[in-house]
Amino acid sequence: MAAYIIVHVDVHDMEQYKAYMQLTPDIVKSFGGKFIVRNGDKETLEGKEVEKRVVVLEFPNMEAGRAFYNSDAYQAAKAVREGAAEGTFLLIDGA
Repeated sequence: MAAYIIVHVDVHDMEQYKAYMQLTPDIVKSFGGKFIVRNGDKETLEGKEVEKRVVVLEFPNMEAGRAFYNSDAYQAAKAVREGAAEGTFLLIDGA
């Protein structure tokens, strides 16, 4: 069953963050994942306005999502993002 990583990111340095963005697609794909949302236009319909960047990744299962996040390849990409952005990453079972 599919699992999702939902990310809310507060970007402080877009130029540095762009370097991170170039690294992640191949890493996501190598774990069977794909980008569902990569900060398209958004509109808050209810509740507090969401101002942060929103990213949604889909993986075949929870194990693949966890393996992606904990992989050496992603941790190296995450180091590139360090100082440019702060985020919350939530892994959710699609059940």
